[in-house]
Amino acid sequence: MNILESIRLATRGLSANKLRSALTMLGIIIGVGAVVALLSVGQGAQAAITAQIQGIGSNVVFVFPGALTQSGMSFGAGSSATLTMEDAEAMADPLNCPDLVAVAPQQQRNAQLVFRNRNTNASVVGTTPEYSFVRKAEPAQGRFFDDQDVASSSRVAVLGAQLALDLFDQEDAVGQTIRINRVPFRVIGVLVEQGGGGPTDTSLYVPITTARSRLFGSTIARGGGRSVQLIIASAVSESRIDAAVQQITDLLRRRHKIEYDDDDFSVTSQKDILGVLNQVTDILTLFLAAIAAISLLVGGIGIMNIMLVSVTERTREIGIRKAVGAKRRDILVQFLIEAMVLSVLGGVVGIAFGAAVAGVVTATGVLYTKVSLQAVALSVTFSMAVGLFFGIYPATRAASLNPIQALRYE
Repeated sequence: MNILESIRLATRGLSANKLRSALTMLGIIIGVGAVVALLSVGQGAQAAITAQIQGIGSNVVFVFPGALTQSGMSFGAGSSATLTMEDAEAMADPLNCPDLVAVAPQQQRNAQLVFRNRNTNASVVGTTPEYSFVRKAEPAQGRFFDDQDVASSSRVAVLGAQLALDLFDQEDAVGQTIRINRVPFRVIGVLVEQGGGGPTDTSLYVPITTARSRLFGSTIARGGGRSVQLIIASAVSESRIDAAVQQITDLLRRRHKIEYDDDDFSVTSQKDILGVLNQVTDILTLFLAAIAAISLLVGGIGIMNIMLVSVTERTREIGIRKAVGAKRRDILVQFLIEAMVLSVLGGVVGIAFGAAVAGVVTATGVLYTKVSLQAVALSVTFSMAVGLFFGIYPATRAASLNPIQALRYE
């Protein structure tokens, strides 16, 4: 008996008990749907993170004070005051770091912002005009502050798009005066919205000299110099990031007079951060999919249970088929195909169910989902494997029946 004939017989056998077959497939449908939906959520989150990071530049390099490891002991990046404005100025010199095109030191703290009867707590970033280029923070209205504003410690501020909306609603923010920790500042620009819940949209930017003199105070770094919390830089191209990182590392080691094992700073790139985030989201996605796959195993047990019932109900049929010449292999193949048909049909319906759930989640705007061919292929393969695995025992039992005893079965 060929495969097509086996599939026809299997389909006819299953259609004889439509409700039972549908209920048997329910576990597979739920399991495959859950796997597809959760993989779609994970891959959508990964795509959103990737797009957000690449949107602010794939050639950005971050320099943090403090080393992840120092003299055999573990520290967190940013755990000590070791970077200075002078370090940033040295990095900006093309003779020192020829693969950098812009360098922006940064000081950041939270502060209370007040405009008339509205107030909010937001992150205030003291930086230089190069920040706008490095982070692609372009003004939608007004302008970013310039070198003259930094030199004169002007009390001017640039708002992120969401922060401007929170403080000014639909009112034009440019030209208005706000108070930052009770100090008046004039708003000179509002940045283009970057979206994705990123910090650029919810922060306020002032000249770093103004932040030191009017808001945060000035901190002296270890070894002297004006301390900064972070230095961000832009490499000439993505292909030159590794070279730029090495140039920064060599420069800071010379300036800080330290050896390889005693780094008091940490240099990382946007590419490194993206790689770590992708690894984390991959692990979380697979973890969620593994949890969802448990319901597939439950569905497989349901298939095995129903197939055993089917073998019992069709004992006389099996005996007749063997009596007229059906081989053990034919019986085995027929019942295996029935189990596979159940699992594959359940898998197809489950894919549609999972895709519909993912579509609803995307439509709500809470999360972005992405149904991929990889998720679909994985779900179909796994459902087929479940059907094959849990169909082997019932099929073997059916094939092993003695034809004489089967014909006598009542």
